[in-house]
Amino acid sequence: MAGSNKNLIPEAKDGLNKFKMEAAGEVGVTLKQGYNGDLTSRQAGSIGGQMVKKMVEKYENDLKNNK
Repeated sequence: MAGSNKNLIPEAKDGLNKFKMEAAGEVGVTLKQGYNGDLTSRQAGSIGGQMVKKMVEKYENDLKNNK
């Protein structure tokens, strides 16, 4: 499945794009709608890393609040 851009839940596509744009803004990377193939690996990695960080924080908070 490596290299696949398919969403497991197609209805989530708009929300995931919004999430990506927010994460990019938080790390100081400007994204445009559509293709962003001109990003450096460092920029793309910082966006992905920020997204993972926020997902882990949300999961930890959900665990804490459900105890």
